[in-house]
Amino acid sequence: MTIQDNEKRFEEDIESYLLNNGGYLKGNQYNYDKERAIDIHLLIDFIKETQGKSWLRYEKIYQAEVEKQLYKRLNDEIETNGLLHVLRNGITDRGVKLKVASFRPESTLNEKVIQDYKANRLTVTRQFAYSTENHNTLDMMLSLNGIPIIALELKNQIKGQSVENAKKQFMYDRDPREQIFQFNKRVLVYFAVDLYEVWMTTKLNGKDTFFLPFNQGSNGAGEVGGVGNPVNPIGYATSYLWEKVLTKDSLMDILQRFMHLDVEKKKVIKNGKETTKISSKLIFPRYHQLDVVRKLVNHVRVYGSGENYLIQHSAGSGKSNSIAWLAYHLSSLHNAENKSVFSSVIVVTDRTVLDRQLQDTISGFDHVTGLVETIGENKSSKDLKNAINDGKRIIITTLQKFPVIFEEVEVNKGNNFAIIVDEAHSSQTGTSAKKLKAALADTEEALREYAEIEGELEAKHLDEEDKLVKELLTHGKHSNLSFFAFTATPKEKTLEMFGEKQQDGSFKPFHIYSMRQAIEEGFILDVLRNYMTYKTSFRIAKDTPDNPELPASQGVKAIRRYGSLHPHNLQQKTAIMIEQFREITSRKINGRAKAMVVTASRLHAVRYFHEFKNYIQKKGYTDMDVLVAFSGIVKDQEEEYRESTLNKTKDGKRIAENQLKEEFHTDNFNVLIVAEKYQTGFDEPLLHTMFVDKKLSGVKAVQTLSRVNRIHPDKEDTFILDFVNEDEDIKKAFEPYYELTSLDKEIDVNLIYDTKTKLRNFKVYNDQDIQHLVKMYFKEGKQTDTDLGKMASALKPIISRYQELDEETQYTFRVTVRNFNKWYSYITQLTRMFDKELHEEYVFTSYLIKFIPRNKRETISIEDKLKLEYYKLEQTFKGNITLEKNSNYNVLKNPDSIDTSVKPLEEDDLLENIIKRVNDRFEGKFTDSDRVIVEGIYKRAVKENKKLKRFAQNNDAEIFEKSIFPDVFERVTQELYLEQMGSYSKLFENRSFYNTVLEEVAKEAYKELRR
Repeated sequence: MTIQDNEKRFEEDIESYLLNNGGYLKGNQYNYDKERAIDIHLLIDFIKETQGKSWLRYEKIYQAEVEKQLYKRLNDEIETNGLLHVLRNGITDRGVKLKVASFRPESTLNEKVIQDYKANRLTVTRQFAYSTENHNTLDMMLSLNGIPIIALELKNQIKGQSVENAKKQFMYDRDPREQIFQFNKRVLVYFAVDLYEVWMTTKLNGKDTFFLPFNQGSNGAGEVGGVGNPVNPIGYATSYLWEKVLTKDSLMDILQRFMHLDVEKKKVIKNGKETTKISSKLIFPRYHQLDVVRKLVNHVRVYGSGENYLIQHSAGSGKSNSIAWLAYHLSSLHNAENKSVFSSVIVVTDRTVLDRQLQDTISGFDHVTGLVETIGENKSSKDLKNAINDGKRIIITTLQKFPVIFEEVEVNKGNNFAIIVDEAHSSQTGTSAKKLKAALADTEEALREYAEIEGELEAKHLDEEDKLVKELLTHGKHSNLSFFAFTATPKEKTLEMFGEKQQDGSFKPFHIYSMRQAIEEGFILDVLRNYMTYKTSFRIAKDTPDNPELPASQGVKAIRRYGSLHPHNLQQKTAIMIEQFREITSRKINGRAKAMVVTASRLHAVRYFHEFKNYIQKKGYTDMDVLVAFSGIVKDQEEEYRESTLNKTKDGKRIAENQLKEEFHTDNFNVLIVAEKYQTGFDEPLLHTMFVDKKLSGVKAVQTLSRVNRIHPDKEDTFILDFVNEDEDIKKAFEPYYELTSLDKEIDVNLIYDTKTKLRNFKVYNDQDIQHLVKMYFKEGKQTDTDLGKMASALKPIISRYQELDEETQYTFRVTVRNFNKWYSYITQLTRMFDKELHEEYVFTSYLIKFIPRNKRETISIEDKLKLEYYKLEQTFKGNITLEKNSNYNVLKNPDSIDTSVKPLEEDDLLENIIKRVNDRFEGKFTDSDRVIVEGIYKRAVKENKKLKRFAQNNDAEIFEKSIFPDVFERVTQELYLEQMGSYSKLFENRSFYNTVLEEVAKEAYKELRR
C-alpha cells in the first residue's frame, strides 16, 4: 500500500469522521447561491419539517414570492442584529415567527423540541466555491440549514506547508467584502489547521486579521504544559478539532451557549473632538475555556452538588468569560432524572465594582427578563436576600453582602447552590465566607451526623433558637453547596479548601491553564521579559541638637518614610519615569501606550501626582497627562485630597471614581498613579509600562505586575521599571505560579488544640468565664436593651487580669488569640469539628480580642529632626527575568505547627544609632565600585555555595570566620578579578580594604547561613 500524504487525503479524513461520527450530511453546491451566500432550499426544508403550520401561514401571505421574501427578511434581520442573534432567536415577518435553527434542550422531557433539534441540517462541503468574482475555493465549509458558518483551510507539513500558510490564505486571498466573509453575516469562525496546530479568528480583516491559537497545550487540555498539542498515538494531533469541537452536538452547544457578541464603547479624540467609538467582536471560546466549562458541567451532572473545584487559570486568559459561560450552563443544568441540579448560581467577586462583562455575556445567551440579578453598589444586602429567596437563576454579588443576610435566607432547605468565586483567595476563609455558607447550607445532613456523634435523639429536629448548634452545622462541606473557585495564584488555604486531594495526600487544581502556556501561546505577554531595577542610596543626618529616645523599629520606619517621601527623592524618580515614558512607552502600541505608577501609600500617590503635574508643566509637555487612584481622604499637612477632586478633564470637569477607567482609556490621559487600587482585576490592553515604587512579594507581586500582560493587536512587549524590588525577589514571587501550583499535604486540624493549650497557660480566663459569656451570646429570645452591657461587664474582670501581665506577655497573648481565631476559622471551613467547647472558646476569644486595649505608642514624627545629606539613584538590573520550565518551585507547604511565635519587643534606641543603621542599609557611605565588590562576592561566595551552609551550621562563628570562609573568599575574589579586573582591582591593591571586606562578609554570611 502506498500511503496518501496529500492535502486531499487530510480533507477526506476529516469529512469521513464528521459524516460517520459527527452528525453531518455530505454537502453539495447545486442549490447554493454564491451572491446571496446561502442555500435557501435547505433552510426551507428545515422550516417545513419543524414549523409546518407557521410555514403554511407564511406561504399564504407571500405565495409565489415566498422564497424571495424569506431571504429578504432573513438578510434584513442579519444586517440589523447579526447572524448569531438570528440563529438563536429566528426571524419575525408579519406576525409569523420562524426559527432558522433548533437547539438541544437541557431536559429531555419535550419530545417535539428534541425532534426539531435532530432536524437541523449540518453539512460538510469540500472545495467550497464561494465567489462570484473568481474560482477560489475553501478547503472545507460547514453549514447549518444552508447557511455557511465555519470555514477551514487545511495544510500539510509533508507537502511543505503549515498553519501559517493557512492564515495567510485567509488574510490575503479571501476578500472580507464578499457576502460570505462579512463580519457576523455568514461565516462566524475561521480555522487554520495543519497536522500539529489549530488557529482561529472570527473576523477577516485583510493583513490586520488577528488569529488566536486553538490548541490544547503540550500536555493536553487542563494539564500543566506549554504551547502546542500532545502527541496523538491513534491519529492526528489536531483531531480534537473535528472530534470534540465541530461535531453536531458540540458545535450547536457552542452556538447556543458559548459564542457571544462583545460590543465595546470607547471614547476617542478625532479632529480635536471627543466621540464614542463602538466596536464589536465575536467571542468564540478558546480551547481551555471550552474544556474547563464542559469538564466541570459533566462532573456535576454525574456527581451532583456538594463538591469543590479549583480552576487555576492564568491572569489575562479570559476568566470573566469562563465564569459567565459556567454560570449560564450551571443555571440550566439537569441531572439524569431531568431535575434541575441548582436552585441558583451565585457569582461572588471581591471587586467592589462588579464586572459588567459577566452580566453582558450571560444576557447575550438568554433574553428572559430577570435571569441575571446583579447586586451592585446601588443595592443592599436586602436585595441579595430577596434574590436568593426568590430563586433567581444567576446572582452576581460581592462577598461583603453576605454577613448581613445569613440568618434571613429562607429557602435553603432542600435547595442546592452553585457558588462561583472570582479570584479565590484567603478572603474565602474569613467571616464573610463563613456567613455565606451559613446562609446557603442545608444543615439537615450535618444535623444527622451531629446527632449520631452526640447520641441525642432530640437533635433530629433543629431548634431554631440553638445558635451554637446552627453555627456548628455550617462548618465543613455541604452536599447542597458546590464551590467553583477561579484564580491565577492559589494560596495554601485556597488549594486545601477547593483543590482535589491526590492519593499521596497533596492537593491540586481541577483544571489548569498555566501562565507558561498563556505566554507561549500569546494569550498574554511576559511581563518579566523587559525588567529594569533601580536602587536608591541615601544618607540622612540628624538636624537637631537633641538626641531623643524612640522605639527602634518605629524609628527605622519613620526615617525610611522620610527618605521615600523626601521631595528630592520623588522629583528624581518622577523625572526618570516621565522621560522613560516619553522616550520608550509613548512610541508603543502605535503611540497609544499607557503607564501605571504603583506607589507605597496614598500619601505617596498624592505627592507623586503633584510632582508629575509640576514636571509636565515645567517642561511644557502637551502630550502627557496623569490620573490618580486612591480611596478615601488623604491629609497632607493642612490640605485634604480626594481622588475625585484631583482628577479633571482637559476642560476642568471633575472625573468621578466610576468614570476613571473609561477616561484613562481615552487619548486624554496616559499615566495612572495608584495606591492599593487597580492592582487586581484591572483589564486595560493599552497598559504597556509599570513603574513600581512599592515593596511587592508573593501573590501581590504577580497580581500587580500582571496588569500589563493583556494583549492588543499592536502591542508587542511590556516594560517594568522597579525602584524597590530586586530581580531575584520578583523571580521568587512568580515561580510558584508559572506552571501548576500544588499543596504538599492537608493541615493537621488538631493543631488548633495546641494553640488552645497555649492560650490557657496565660491564665487570663477559664471555663467559667467562657460559659458566662456564651450563655448570653446564645440565649433564647430577643436581645434586650441590657444584653450588650452585660457581655461587656462579663469581660471586664478578664481585661483586668490581662492588664496585670507585663508588656511583653500582653503582646504574646494578643498574638496567640489572633492565631487561634484565624486558624479555627480556616479549619472549620475544611471540616466539621463538632466540638462545642472549642467553638465556645472561639466565640469567647472573638469578643475578647475586640475589648483588649492595645499598647499605646506615640506617633513617631521626626521629619523636623532630619535632613537628607546624600542621595543616589542608579540602575542595577536590566533584562529578562527567566522562569524555569518543569520546576519544583510550585509545591506550597502546609505548616507542621501553628506559628504562635512573637516578634521581640522593641528596645528604645538613640536616634543617632538608628540613622547610622539606615545609612548602612542604604549604603550612604559606599562608593559605586565598593557596592559592586561586596555584592558580587556575597552572591558568588554565599548565595551560590550550597556546601557553605553546612559548614556554617556545623561550626561556631570563630572557626567559620577565621578558618573556613577566608579560603572560599580568596578563591571567589580571584575568579571575579579575572572576570572583571577593573571592578575588583581595588581589593588586591589595598590589603586593609581586602581584610575589611573579608571580615564583614564573613560575619553576614555566618548569620545568613545559620538561619
